[in-house]
Amino acid sequence: MAEKSLPVETLGPDHTGLILFDTLAGYLHPDDDAKAKALAEWGVLENMQRLVATARELGVKVFYTHADHSADGSDTVPRLSDTDMDLNPWGARVRSFLPRHHRGTKGAEIAAEVAPEDGDVMVPKHRWNAFFQTHLELSMRSRGLDTVVIAGGSTDVGIAATAFAARDADFGLVVARDACFAHRGPNNDFFMDRIFPRMGRVMNVDQICALMKAGA
Repeated sequence: MAEKSLPVETLGPDHTGLILFDTLAGYLHPDDDAKAKALAEWGVLENMQRLVATARELGVKVFYTHADHSADGSDTVPRLSDTDMDLNPWGARVRSFLPRHHRGTKGAEIAAEVAPEDGDVMVPKHRWNAFFQTHLELSMRSRGLDTVVIAGGSTDVGIAATAFAARDADFGLVVARDACFAHRGPNNDFFMDRIFPRMGRVMNVDQICALMKAGA
């Protein structure tokens, strides 16, 4: 059997797509002061802006995979889990899995700092994995794109689910470390250090932009 070649080491517009995962106003401008402070300290929004601006400048297609949940919860299902999303045991509480932001609310809109522009691809989703029952894979394959750069949050929820799906669909994978975030303890660093390097590349925005320019 002939030896298979490794993927191209650049991130040019001929084969790369940028996925912005749940870059929603409600997540990037949270009401929780501690979360807002952490995002500011990490520079997440600024890093996302640089990444999107570079992608657009060089012709890399931008895909917005965004939560599109119904307000009445009709597109969610009950789940048996030990804790809620913040790792608090349920105890006697009702196990509620209604999303925090739903269709038609300000919180569910894409944050203004990284708002979509003409030519960007909107991909509404209903589960953590942005490939699950959406047109994301079709929209990438039809453009000849075989590599994804992923940014957004949360790292330990939707980013992880989508990264696993991308890997299993044989897409090349690059995770933008400083343009992703998680508010649950050390989970962001855990995935960046221990999980994603076995699936693809983990890079900061400057490194990704350099490879986009190299492939343009």
